[in-house]
Amino acid sequence: MPHAPHFVLTLSCPDTTGIVATVSGFLAEYACNILQSDQYGDEYTGRYFMRVSFCGSPQLPDAPALRAAFAPIGERFAMDWHIFDTAVKPRLVIMVSKFGHCLNDLLYRYRVGALNVEIPAVISNHRDFYQLAASYNVPFHYLPMIGGDKAVQESRVLEIIEHEQADLVVLARYMQILSDDLCRRLAGRAINIHHSFLPSFKGAKPYHQAYERGVKRIGATAHYVTADLDEGPIIEQEVAPVNHAMGPEDLVAVGRDLENVVLARAVKAHVEHRVLLNGRRTVVFP
Repeated sequence: MPHAPHFVLTLSCPDTTGIVATVSGFLAEYACNILQSDQYGDEYTGRYFMRVSFCGSPQLPDAPALRAAFAPIGERFAMDWHIFDTAVKPRLVIMVSKFGHCLNDLLYRYRVGALNVEIPAVISNHRDFYQLAASYNVPFHYLPMIGGDKAVQESRVLEIIEHEQADLVVLARYMQILSDDLCRRLAGRAINIHHSFLPSFKGAKPYHQAYERGVKRIGATAHYVTADLDEGPIIEQEVAPVNHAMGPEDLVAVGRDLENVVLARAVKAHVEHRVLLNGRRTVVFP
């Protein structure tokens, strides 16, 4: 018996009447069954956000045909919209430097199926984790910063990202600041894990900054990459309690666990098409 196709529709547009009725009517026209529907109207920006997971009969048109049929609705409501075929796994390129805990965590989740993705490449400016990548049968690309020439190194990075047709680039403790040009090219499809609870303690050694301030909770933040360092739209955050008896390295150890969880949650939300950009903020549907 043929498997019923499964799709996800996401959209944002100026809030007005008739959006839900029109979308529901479109899906009903194709005899689709709505599995999950989430909506949010932002009264401050006047924008409306929606995510609909749906399936249909085996005779349902494929994703390109559905997109063509939905296009007039998108134009009518001035929507920023996408229709995703869930049978197509998003492709992730992971970038890492000399801290491998987030890389290891993502690769393990990928192996056991907790992340429904393909990982065609790991890129690093150090050799440290080539064996780890090889143990998961993931190609490892060592791209050092030769002579400090960032433009040459980033051109090779972008070449790999484009060759692998990456849907998402994950900075899993990649400790190089991306150029403004590369940030623009990866807008909305690059996630960074910052080892701090942003917007506090930006830049280098945030756990040491937190220790100096005597904080009682530390955190980690996953956000989209923008040209403004550590100021991209936040996707996921988590905190853990600390106390006066803990030194900077104790905070670092607690932070590693937080970083793993926060980055994995953010990546999962993105590849399941549950994150919609709302200016400098995000809407993250459950």
